Amino acid sequence: MSDRSERGIGERRDDLDFPEEIGILPVRNTILYPGLIIPLAVGRSGSVRLLEEVNKEDSFIGILTQKDPAEDNPREDDLYHVGTVARIIKTVKLAQDNYNVVIQGLARFRATKFIQYDPYMKVQMQVLKEDAPGDVETEALAINLKATAKEVIKHMPNVPDEAASMIEGLTDPGQMTDLIAANMEISIAERQEILETVGLNARMKLVLRHLTHRLEVLKLSQKISSQVKGEMNKTQREYFLRQQLKAIREELGELDEDDEGLDEFEQLAKKIEESNMPEEVEKTARKELKRLKTIQPSSAEYTVARTYLDWMTTLPWQRLSKDNLDTKNVREVLDQDHYDLDKVKKRIVEYLAVRRLKDDMKGPILCFVGPPGVGKTSLGKSIARAIGREFVRISLGGVHDEAEIRGHRRTYVGALPGRIIQGMKKANVRNPVFMLDEIDKLGRDFRGDPASALLEVLDPEQNNSFSDHYLEVPFDLSKVLFIATANQLDPVPPALRDRMEVIELPGYTREEKLFIAKKFLLPKQLQEHGLTDTFLKFGDDAVYSIIDSYTREAGVRNLERRVADVCRSQAVEFAEGKTEPKTIAEKDLAAVLGPERFFSEVAERTGVPGVSTGLAWTPTGGDLIFIEASRMKGKGTLTLTGQLGDVMKESAQAALSFIRSNAKMYGISEDFLKEQDLHVHIPAGAIPKDGPSAGVTLFTALVSLLSNVKVRHDVAMTGEITLRGKVLAIGGLKEKTLAAHRAGIRRIILPERNRKDLVDIPERTRDEMEFLFAQEVNDVLYYALLNPPASMKLKKPKVDPVRPVPRPPGAGDGDGDGAKSKRKEKKPAEIRAAN
Repeated sequence: MSDRSERGIGERRDDLDFPEEIGILPVRNTILYPGLIIPLAVGRSGSVRLLEEVNKEDSFIGILTQKDPAEDNPREDDLYHVGTVARIIKTVKLAQDNYNVVIQGLARFRATKFIQYDPYMKVQMQVLKEDAPGDVETEALAINLKATAKEVIKHMPNVPDEAASMIEGLTDPGQMTDLIAANMEISIAERQEILETVGLNARMKLVLRHLTHRLEVLKLSQKISSQVKGEMNKTQREYFLRQQLKAIREELGELDEDDEGLDEFEQLAKKIEESNMPEEVEKTARKELKRLKTIQPSSAEYTVARTYLDWMTTLPWQRLSKDNLDTKNVREVLDQDHYDLDKVKKRIVEYLAVRRLKDDMKGPILCFVGPPGVGKTSLGKSIARAIGREFVRISLGGVHDEAEIRGHRRTYVGALPGRIIQGMKKANVRNPVFMLDEIDKLGRDFRGDPASALLEVLDPEQNNSFSDHYLEVPFDLSKVLFIATANQLDPVPPALRDRMEVIELPGYTREEKLFIAKKFLLPKQLQEHGLTDTFLKFGDDAVYSIIDSYTREAGVRNLERRVADVCRSQAVEFAEGKTEPKTIAEKDLAAVLGPERFFSEVAERTGVPGVSTGLAWTPTGGDLIFIEASRMKGKGTLTLTGQLGDVMKESAQAALSFIRSNAKMYGISEDFLKEQDLHVHIPAGAIPKDGPSAGVTLFTALVSLLSNVKVRHDVAMTGEITLRGKVLAIGGLKEKTLAAHRAGIRRIILPERNRKDLVDIPERTRDEMEFLFAQEVNDVLYYALLNPPASMKLKKPKVDPVRPVPRPPGAGDGDGDGAKSKRKEKKPAEIRAAN
């Protein structure tokens, strides 16, 4: 046999007389294509035995590639079943059972059956004849493949030029395709796919796709390399050019202080001087500039120092915007954007009045607390617009990292100032309205406590020298009007809460929602949906129905969504050609919004003994709770369900103990627990409930059950109970009263100690409600039970209730469109007590 080069081109022969059975030489990480010559190292015992047999008979061998190169004894499932019939050109024995062979691929074959594994592998095979159509498509593919291959070689400097000449000299498309495939940097699986593709045109397209991808990678790699070198050269070139330009302009006398021809360091020095920094800060900035001049521009430290100076020179160290101190104009702007919210408006007017008298007044730290949708965030924008200040808002919900507030040290990669300093740069003045949204949603973890970092920001005695970790110099925040918002104050740490002036925003009444909808929400939604009030109007009955039957909230966010639903449905009709004006009535809502989602359950729930209606406070406003009591035969146990907290469970125990100790007074058998169990349940069991204010409600439900007397369906109650039967004061009276008012309840039983808190309830709501005050639990039963038996001997309470205020006919809706009543607000001492 004649010797050939170790990786070259030989004959492609699929017309030889191949045997039906052939010995297999399994190979690792190698694919042999027909017509190619490659060297192999052979050392496995079966493979050595096969070589010895072939050398004796001068016959063919089959080359199959392993799927897993780590397998030492491959079987049928470990090998690809399509391989190449080859013949041995040269064999060199290196040592015992260790050979180097040079083999030439002849034709593709498929192993149809594995018939032997020892002493070497043997299979039955089928030679795969290559179809060579020789049509125009084949010729076009060959030209394209050859051109692309030469282009790839051109972008690979390590490949000799002779490779392109070799490809150019090939005339057989199949041989050229296999040669290119053998020399491409692709995976073994992809090489095997090419080997298994018998159709010439299909194989050429497959190789062309891989080759084109390789060409694009090479081009992109060269482009990136050129850019990197260009950037390095550009930095050095720019430095020398600037120096030359400076010298030329100095010689020509064209360089002055205001000229853009100043070099980078001179521009920074000029910015430092113009930024009007405090003396201490300017000293730090000039020191950093001096250090910057000694740093190589190509180093990472140069970028860090340069960015630091950019921040220092762009912050508003002394810039102040001029306040609009016209209190009349401020009131008008706030009234245009928001209805009611008298406390907030009053506080802003007070701030401006003091600013007129004392110009160096520190900015207040306000905290708006209220349920979602009452306008806390939008109120901050209105305040900024009213007093003529810039507005900056940052959301603190979900912030866990202290560095979000104080910034990162400059030693960290990608360090930046905290959100406070970033907000000041955005405002570009030192006295913006700065809103800290969702301050009750702050978190804490191993990265620190952001709430503690805010202590310095929100302390008027400290924030005149706020220190950010990135700047490391004091920044004066004393002129900033900080406004924080929260749904509830409990998650806010006491130290942070103490630094803020809390202003509570209650939920809106039914009439207030009507006014807000007609003045704010309806015009806004009509404009957003491309409609006008001449085409679409809402009747008051429709708005009331949306408020009562399709939303149940303290704010107006869902009310706006339902109004938008109606506007969208009308926009569809308008687009379809129905352009006649329309007024939405209550009867039209079901077709758009579906069936009513909320309805009053009071009468139904309190229709049997053992059920009473209570009032609860929630983070989203007040709500009604229904307490249900039941009894059955048992051993005297009390079961409490409804996901109750420990405090509420203790209130139930206290109520039961008081009933047991006074059972005779209420006409109840003193041994009522001897042969029966009691079960108290508060529905909406998925919602956690806790607090002592349900004590009187629990007591009333148990007395009603045990005495078989119903509770009035039109009364709700709240109050804490003691073992002596006293009714103690509760919190959240305003939210609870508004919840009862929304649900249609007009009589509320309250602790006498909460009488003073009626002044916080909106006047319209207060005038429409009857407030019944209780000092003891017997007062609660007097008002709550429906036709109690004479044996209970309930006496009329010693304290007087507050009755609803009679209104003249037509005065129920204020000015006719739901506006707030214009009557003078009564002082606490003027609240009338009826006989």
